[in-house]
Amino acid sequence: MAKTMREPLGRVIVLIPTYNERENLPRIVGRLRSAVPTADVLVLDDGSPDGTGEVADAIAGADEQVHVLHRTSKQGLGRAYLAGFAWAMDRGYEVLVEMDADGSHRPEQLPRLIAALADADLAIGARWVSGGAVENWPAHRKALSVGANVYTKVMLGMRVNDATAGYRAYRADALRTMGLQGVESQGYCFQIDLTVRAVRAGLTVVEVPITFVEREIGVSKMGHDIIREALTSVTRWGVTYRAGQVRGLVHHRPAPTSLLHRPREGVDS
Repeated sequence: MAKTMREPLGRVIVLIPTYNERENLPRIVGRLRSAVPTADVLVLDDGSPDGTGEVADAIAGADEQVHVLHRTSKQGLGRAYLAGFAWAMDRGYEVLVEMDADGSHRPEQLPRLIAALADADLAIGARWVSGGAVENWPAHRKALSVGANVYTKVMLGMRVNDATAGYRAYRADALRTMGLQGVESQGYCFQIDLTVRAVRAGLTVVEVPITFVEREIGVSKMGHDIIREALTSVTRWGVTYRAGQVRGLVHHRPAPTSLLHRPREGVDS
């Protein structure tokens, strides 16, 4: 089969949402600028009371490739990224990267993630594929993450192994195709939501193995509300999807295949 011709990769921007990350932010931005010097950075600060926004402004003042989008309050990961996507696409960036500020996503692995977009629309930095790993996580955190991804695969019939992963790179055209206007997910469910939308839109999703490292400074933002939102949303989407399959069988129609796209695993540069 002939390979689909894609537009060359253009300007890259890395979106880093922050809330109380004043100690971590200078370190992660410094490593990022060294790992991918041509990439710009957009810090999305949700009114951090610890002064992260001021730290971000100072970094931006010393580096013209760093920008800051100040938001007045903590409104969730999803809204922060949607605001960042809009800001970046309005300014003509062609590759948009999601990265945590706490050091769990290693900037040194970003070149491989971006390179994977040469043949894809969405490249996910995946922990639960061959070659992927997690460092310094307790057993219950690993069990929670693996269980969430297995549940997502079963409920949605989607063969992505790490749909909850937050280290990922999108082509801007893919984000435009996915219909972001209807996205309401706030916490880490946002990552599942966008993965489902990408697959439903017929986009090519690849998973690139990464090593995820637990933060050393600060407190994790993962809470019961975030877990509850993801569980409730995936269950609702899954019931809808499976009901559609049943209706297709009853009426002798082909079962829906929009979520059965198989992403390639282990893409490397």
